[in-house]
Amino acid sequence: MYNRKAAVEYANRWWNSFNPAFPKFDDDCTNYISQCLLAGGAPMTDAPNRAKGWWIKGGTWSYSWTTSNALRWYLETAKTGLVGKRVDSVSELQLGDLIFLDFDGDGKINHTLIITSIVKGVPYVNAHTTNSYHRLWTYEDSSAYTPNIKYYFFKIDVI
Repeated sequence: MYNRKAAVEYANRWWNSFNPAFPKFDDDCTNYISQCLLAGGAPMTDAPNRAKGWWIKGGTWSYSWTTSNALRWYLETAKTGLVGKRVDSVSELQLGDLIFLDFDGDGKINHTLIITSIVKGVPYVNAHTTNSYHRLWTYEDSSAYTPNIKYYFFKIDVI
């Protein structure tokens, strides 16, 4: 079972710094989100194959651990362990769920966010790369925002 509270607590603890137990990347958003998912009890799978599963071990990691597009693909295709169900509306999401951003609308995911608060039905998110704390989920204030942006909403679970 996915512990949403633990994932959000981790996200709030590390939103503006880096846990020294993990590598740090210039584009750190998905590494940070993966750490949040791990803190929420998501099990790692398929090490040491970098192209399969979701894991970090011994100084290396799967593509899905650090790359937004790969994590989205992993969540959509995983049948056990860490899984995600894509939903149509942000209103279907809860604390600890993920939002993926495709800034250009070209089908390639560019950024990953975790929902850390919901105020009057409106989700707010945390993220790394440009470290963000309880930021409005639409990211319209981002320098990367374009009118072509597409959002991918994922409910997270552990099976």
